Amino acid sequence: MGCGAYHLRAKLWRLTAEEASMRVIIAVAMMLAALVAPALAQDEAAPWQAVVTGQIEAFRAADGAGALRFAGQGFRTQFEGQPEAFYSALLSSGYGPIVKSRSHSFAEFRKVGEAAVLQVVKLVGPDQSLYEALYQLADEPDEGWRVQGVILRREAGVGI
Repeated sequence: MGCGAYHLRAKLWRLTAEEASMRVIIAVAMMLAALVAPALAQDEAAPWQAVVTGQIEAFRAADGAGALRFAGQGFRTQFEGQPEAFYSALLSSGYGPIVKSRSHSFAEFRKVGEAAVLQVVKLVGPDQSLYEALYQLADEPDEGWRVQGVILRREAGVGI
């Protein structure tokens, strides 16, 4: 396990109860906003969906450098020169169902201003379990759409 994973865990344990509660509240609010807000026209692929697909395909190929290219500037700075540490940190932080997913599909999305979007992605995990991921993406200057964060939750049922 790379030092990046230990850093992530240590940082999580240092949160005060108030900070942890606030993060949970924000995450739940973002998820609800994405699910209940009226969706934009879903018929055509949005440009950020190519970024999500590219990152998921890089994860499936165990290509840490490729996956990191689709991440936001904060992740690219934190893991500069350490793409495998990025990959390992995600695996050890509970994102294995995305990294090792069998398939994914896009559900609703919601634009948040001109340069941000929340995109719901349905995944079938490596054990056929179903997952829903809420991707937060931003249109970064000179970079285009990049993944800023993901909230992952398991759903009832089994994928085929």
